[in-house]
Amino acid sequence: MTHLLRNWELARQRSAGRLRNVERQPGEEQMVAWRAFLAAHARLSEVLEHELERERGMPLGWYDVLVQLDEAGENRLRMADLARAVLLSRAGLTRLVDRMGAAGLVERVPCEDDRRGTYVVMTHEGRAALSGAAPVHLRGIEEHFGQYVGSDDAKVLASVFRCITDSLAR
Repeated sequence: MTHLLRNWELARQRSAGRLRNVERQPGEEQMVAWRAFLAAHARLSEVLEHELERERGMPLGWYDVLVQLDEAGENRLRMADLARAVLLSRAGLTRLVDRMGAAGLVERVPCEDDRRGTYVVMTHEGRAALSGAAPVHLRGIEEHFGQYVGSDDAKVLASVFRCITDSLAR
């Protein structure tokens, strides 16, 4: 993290002259929070991925897709809707779904009402894999995140992040 802070400070110094004309810039507190958020997100994702891979042989991206399908009606989503729903990475989603299909966790089903559309549907094997992976993932969230975030802090974080995502969705 120290190198990130050092690199950010160097970039900030180099661009100070160019940024003076920018109307709004984040304050020091916002930049500290931003860097902490980025570092925590990156490290948490890495650790949660490692735990799922080690204990269940499942990449975190697969878990994300299975959760999105589980939360969707009938355990299925159109490919375009799945791309909007996944939380981790949209890059390479088609290939990821292909690999999950080869593993028997999902299948593609043509849309009855739109010949161009395709549903991604969770299979029984996918449901079993999700059931096995969920306790590992939830334990990791509690161990690496939840124990540091009290109820009041969680409410504040959720409110802030909802505000950000809502404003970006417009």
